Amino acid sequence: MGGLSPDPDDTRDVYERQAAAYDAARSRALFEAKWLARFTASLPAGGRVLDLGCGTGDPIARWFIAEGFRVTGVDFAAAMLDIARSRWPGGDWRQADMRALDLPDRFDGIIAWNSFFHLRPEEQTDCIARIATHLVPGGAFLTTVGPAHGAVDGTVGTEQVYHASLSPAGYARCLEDNGLRLTGFMAQDPETQDHSVLMARKDA
Repeated sequence: MGGLSPDPDDTRDVYERQAAAYDAARSRALFEAKWLARFTASLPAGGRVLDLGCGTGDPIARWFIAEGFRVTGVDFAAAMLDIARSRWPGGDWRQADMRALDLPDRFDGIIAWNSFFHLRPEEQTDCIARIATHLVPGGAFLTTVGPAHGAVDGTVGTEQVYHASLSPAGYARCLEDNGLRLTGFMAQDPETQDHSVLMARKDA
């Protein structure tokens, strides 16, 4: 793409402006189902799930709610959370930045689907440490990343946003440093619309 690369510090403002457009365009076909099923199979029935970067709650939080999990949704964009709250007025929706995640709760599973990769690489390593502290022993983590180290541009609505990734080996080292073990990785999974997916488990 031409022009300047997007500033990662602008990501929240983009989502605030583009919330309605994002929600209208977001696929509900559940192309994520293979990984969601694998993830939920590792969680206790009715367990606590943190949807980190939950957006409007649809379809990811909706999946976990339908499966009987207790869902906490966290997002830094108020406009996205407003849509989630309109769908589930009694839900646990909290405005917070994952880069400063500090909740009193602990979770059986944490998912950051299409949100974690908006962070700079150094912010991702710090966030993994925060995620580890929010998981119970044996808890699971599922996220989307890039297929290799580097930064690329993405699009939300009509605006560009920043995406970045460590290398697969870099993620494995960072996870291990924080008491997490890589349990699954697939770069550009053709069954998941070419998303690169990472799954890990906290040591028991």
